[in-house]
Amino acid sequence: MFKLAGLTLAALTLSAVAHADVDLKLGSTQRITGLFSYPNNCNVICFRNWTLEQTVEHYLTQSVQRDGYSAAKVRVKTDNDQLYAEISGVPDGYEKPLAALLNAGDLAYTGASKLNADGKWAFSWYLFLPLGMALENRKSVELLHFPPDYSLTQAQDYLRSATTDRWATLLTDNGIPASQTPGYQTIIDIAPIAAPSSAGKDLEGVYDYFKDYQTTMVKEVSQNASGAALPMVAFGAPVRNWIKQQYGPTVDVLGLATISPSEGVKVPVLGSNHPSYIWYAANPDSYTGDDAQAKADAAGLKVMGQDLSAACWQAGMGSKPGTDAAVQLNSCTQTWQVTRKEKTCELFYTSIRNLTPEQAVTKCATTPIVSQLKQLKAPAPMTALPAPHL
Repeated sequence: MFKLAGLTLAALTLSAVAHADVDLKLGSTQRITGLFSYPNNCNVICFRNWTLEQTVEHYLTQSVQRDGYSAAKVRVKTDNDQLYAEISGVPDGYEKPLAALLNAGDLAYTGASKLNADGKWAFSWYLFLPLGMALENRKSVELLHFPPDYSLTQAQDYLRSATTDRWATLLTDNGIPASQTPGYQTIIDIAPIAAPSSAGKDLEGVYDYFKDYQTTMVKEVSQNASGAALPMVAFGAPVRNWIKQQYGPTVDVLGLATISPSEGVKVPVLGSNHPSYIWYAANPDSYTGDDAQAKADAAGLKVMGQDLSAACWQAGMGSKPGTDAAVQLNSCTQTWQVTRKEKTCELFYTSIRNLTPEQAVTKCATTPIVSQLKQLKAPAPMTALPAPHL
């Protein structure tokens, strides 16, 4: 009876914590207008004719929902040119990671302003912070290149796009419920600039302008609420090169490294293909000869095996913090490149070639996938610059 009473008391305490009210002074109208890229989608006519307060409410609501607080309510108001956020239904202290994000955003704004002063800012770019991410219940971190402009101007959702959806699907293929994938997809872009998908080459010279922002963000999101280090996945060559430049270790595709964003914190990092790279690697137009289609399929199968293995590592490490990173990676590569190689093949043909499940089964029954999926440590040859991450 005593134990039951103790459990009941604990449950009541947790319930009370989960329904705390959080108030946060966001800053001046000028500050928040810049950090939230307001207005997000106006070109004479506003795609969504929202006020600044409604825009901020929109992104903060995304965050509380992705943190799992479905009953939480967000209200943003302006008083004497200062914006304030009132959030109910979230734990006490929930405002701290939000404040940290906005403070890091100030560093990004400073970097973008300097970039523009130096004549290197393009008219078609937008400053875009990773708004709407899970702020508290993060499971893993994704390091990427830059967000596409339409995620801001059309979707107003950092996680809304074909390639981010693709990676979420790979996480579900590895046992993560679809409703929980946003908790695994806390994104840090080394260039916090929403730009056209063709802008990858143009953005190569901007990274140093955002060094303070980049390192601050990595430091802030490198641990969960209980202090455990969160696994990170470095997507694409520009990001893997940035890891080497900033932290020292070389990170190849399906290669592991450890970085220390702050003293005493050791974060496991896995190198991965860019989520959209498979569409380049598997494009028959990238190959010559009568067997161009076969070459494209073989390259696509290799990348699919690598991507499923990387998502498997991310899912496993995120689900069980403290898991041995190398053991987890070995298990994942064994699963998708040996044990379940037929399933890897089928997922490639259904998701990339748009075959029906039945057609994919037939196709994979006659495809030499064992040789194509074995020993996939190296990526397929790069045939084009990667698109933005989303």
